[in-house]
Amino acid sequence: MRSSKFLFAFAMLIAAGWPSLPALALRPDEILANPVLEARARTIGRELRCLVCQNESIDDSDADLAHDLRLLVRQRLVAGDSDEQVKQYLVARYGTYVLLKPPFNPETAMLWLGPLALLGAAGTTAVVFYRRYIAPAGNESLSAEEHRRVAALMGDGRPETGG
Repeated sequence: MRSSKFLFAFAMLIAAGWPSLPALALRPDEILANPVLEARARTIGRELRCLVCQNESIDDSDADLAHDLRLLVRQRLVAGDSDEQVKQYLVARYGTYVLLKPPFNPETAMLWLGPLALLGAAGTTAVVFYRRYIAPAGNESLSAEEHRRVAALMGDGRPETGG
């Protein structure tokens, strides 16, 4: 009984701390003394992709390259760059892939339109499948003779008459 209480308490501590885990990626040596610049750096960091993790922002990633990128962002801000200039600098250096929300242009068109194309292909496949395998083969109605044969086969009590 005692171990189950311990496990429950341990699980609750982990669950309570889980949302703050990405904040552990930021190292104390990265934090700027100026809170305004630090806030701008954090905002920019959430918009840039970690090139190692690929699905996390540099602000959330614990990778060494993300650390280097966070330092680079802060260096550019201290040098006087605007937020947009910092992002442009990193795009010039690493390409649009470094942005978590890349702009729509010919280079990224497949990224933006690919999910729509897949959705359209899935919808077309579903319609074709439905029409071919689920829907009735045709709209031909039964003749009077066929109605009589079906009724006789189903045993509704009416005798089958020949024609």
